[in-house]
Amino acid sequence: MDYIDTIDIAASPETVFAVICNLPAMGKLSPENTGGEWLGGATGPKVGARFKGTNERDGDAWSTIAKVIAFEPPTLFSFDVTWHRFPISRWEFSVTPTAEGCRVCEGWSDRRNAVIRKDGDSETFKRVEFTKESIRTTLERLKQSCETII
Repeated sequence: MDYIDTIDIAASPETVFAVICNLPAMGKLSPENTGGEWLGGATGPKVGARFKGTNERDGDAWSTIAKVIAFEPPTLFSFDVTWHRFPISRWEFSVTPTAEGCRVCEGWSDRRNAVIRKDGDSETFKRVEFTKESIRTTLERLKQSCETII
């Protein structure tokens, strides 16, 4: 499963990219992610850097480990997420300049195996549907945050 959503933001690509790459700031934008911290002496994003992401939904909290696979400021930030060494997802943020500011694409690839996918879904929760809504919410909050900065 791959999913991409897009939003136009009236702020510079540099401003928007800085917010996207700020782990604590992402915790304020996402409905599920509550932030994160760089691991192994990393102080920020670069290819190969790892970070611990913290998450919470409906009173359940957990963490994942992510590894940066692409970092090209101010246009591309991508990372793979694992949970107990199992591949979970790939996230990608691309930022393209526009006449009014920039266009941000947030992409998600579901990398869970069939067992984890089945265990993660229930009658009342479907990861794919939740993630689509979560991406839209994150993009809208990113827009509001970045357009307020300028």
